[in-house]
Amino acid sequence: MCGIVGFWSQGPALVDPCASLSRMTEAIRHRGPDDEGQWYDQREQLAFGHRRLSILDLSAEGHQPMESSDGRFVIIFNGEIYNFRDLRAGLNGRRISFRGHSDTEVMLAVIESRGLHEAVRSFSGMFAFALYDRKQRSLHLVRDRLGEKPLYYGWMDHSLLFGSELKALQRHPAWQGDIDRGALSVFLRHGYIPGPLSIYRGIHKVLPGTIVTFRPNAPREEPEIVEYWSARDAAEAGTSAPFQSDVPDVLDRMDALLREIVGREMVADVPLGAFLSGGIDSSLIVALMQAQSTNKVRTFTIGFNEPEFNEATFAKSVAEHLGTDHTELYVTPADALAVVPKLPTLYDEPFADPSQIPTYLVSELARRHVTVSLSGDGGDELFGGYSRYLVGRRLWRLLTTVPYPMRRMLARSIKMIQPGLWQAVIKPLQFVLPDRVGDGLSGHRVHRVADVVSVETAEAMYHDMMSHWRNPAAIVQGGIEPRTALTDDRRWAALEGILPRMMYLDMVSYLPDDILVKVDRASMGVSLESRAPFMDHRVVEFAWRIPDAMRMQAGAGKWILRQLLHRYVPRELVERPKMGFGVPIDSWIRGPLKEWAGDLLNESVLRDGGFFDPGAIRQKWDEHQAHERNWQYPLWNALMFQAWMQAQ
Repeated sequence: MCGIVGFWSQGPALVDPCASLSRMTEAIRHRGPDDEGQWYDQREQLAFGHRRLSILDLSAEGHQPMESSDGRFVIIFNGEIYNFRDLRAGLNGRRISFRGHSDTEVMLAVIESRGLHEAVRSFSGMFAFALYDRKQRSLHLVRDRLGEKPLYYGWMDHSLLFGSELKALQRHPAWQGDIDRGALSVFLRHGYIPGPLSIYRGIHKVLPGTIVTFRPNAPREEPEIVEYWSARDAAEAGTSAPFQSDVPDVLDRMDALLREIVGREMVADVPLGAFLSGGIDSSLIVALMQAQSTNKVRTFTIGFNEPEFNEATFAKSVAEHLGTDHTELYVTPADALAVVPKLPTLYDEPFADPSQIPTYLVSELARRHVTVSLSGDGGDELFGGYSRYLVGRRLWRLLTTVPYPMRRMLARSIKMIQPGLWQAVIKPLQFVLPDRVGDGLSGHRVHRVADVVSVETAEAMYHDMMSHWRNPAAIVQGGIEPRTALTDDRRWAALEGILPRMMYLDMVSYLPDDILVKVDRASMGVSLESRAPFMDHRVVEFAWRIPDAMRMQAGAGKWILRQLLHRYVPRELVERPKMGFGVPIDSWIRGPLKEWAGDLLNESVLRDGGFFDPGAIRQKWDEHQAHERNWQYPLWNALMFQAWMQAQ
């Protein structure tokens, strides 16, 4: 795992380009503390910088930037190609002389032999790389199929900047960081910034599964973008050809596929382990690791003293059953709170998934013992594990029993009455209704129900479910919310049924822009490589062929994955309600974080910042502090932007 950075100047040459490159490369030292490399083509004014975390071929032969054997290509690469040995073996008849044993050298040889597009389709792994073709005078920026590894790019003045993290781009002399208020609006809604957007105007993310190509003197606003793998195609192809075999056959095939992939991802020349929460996904990955290892697999878990957030006891039981070398660390609220000041720098642009805190803590724990750690990320999105899938399916079935025009009329009628008046009507009912019903009733919630009732499509309903702020563009001054994968129907897959449609939307938005960002920044922030076997494209394509009935049964998701896990771990050790991986942000904002949060959301501070409508945010702050509503997610989003701005 590594960090990459570079620039391509199309105007006057920099006075000292190598010094600029050094500053950019130094900004991502944490991604690769073992080695640094630079390459500069004076004629093209093209610079490549690399920071290396040595995982495979620890010798100098793995040093980057690296040139192909014929000198045509130069590459800087971040990630791992898990099938590089098979690819290398397939090149034996082509008289290629390899200098070392790294996957980077194999990548170059395959590109040299087959061409970039065919080569990338043959790569199985996680990757983001920049490749310069001397013959064609073209620069290619490439990202893996699911978006495990990050890659930003954009023009500043006459220079194209690109790299693994924004903080590296900011070190270039031409940098001008203008906040994109549309991206900020989407961030308030979801707590993350979906690609291709970034928080800065003119800076983009390479989308998963694409190759972005630049050529000298071409219009800089219009690079050539080619999709070499499509999540939509995978979903549509899979659901149109579902497995017709019985459950045991599907389980056998899935077991064999995951065993092979996990085995490949266990290859490393440095100590390796795994995150273990005790849930379905991580327990299955660890079980498959231990089944293929003669030594005890190192596993890592963090625990909390608050029972509602603690999974460490479950993880310990699973570890004892599998016989792993298990390490657990119970962290106090003070330990978790100490991470909060690091978040703005760690995540590089505003990011507000509260599980970023325990993810960083478990990464920090693992890094004390290993350099590579496998995880169960992706299991929920691919196999239907989120509780919101069950809720969404039930809700959509209920909504569609009433014709849309009638629902729209009902919603309008409800919203004609202000929340305060609804509250007056509801208040007497709270004394006669059951506590679990009455406590949740409020005038605002009645309006919230009306919003849900009025949606026309399943995608619109899911977008509503995934929104923290209902109308964020009204909160952001000058904000116009852009279309995203959740709102642009041109990007939707043609899928039957609400469950696959929700899962697909997560696979192209929540997964790459929240989950994988969270894990990448947390792990690389402590120089730890995290690998996710479920993210292999073959698992993705396999999972889309699984019928809904095998995904969800008896009111629980991931049914087929659970059946596979039961081959390795007793049912009673892993069957329990899903807990997630969170921290009590709601009570922290009212307690130990109240002063910090109150300062950031002070009305005068918000007004002076010039980004937010202070009144709307302060209203939620006051209601949260008074225990009238739990606004932890909208407030955390605003706080993470404010803290990020303060750190700039």
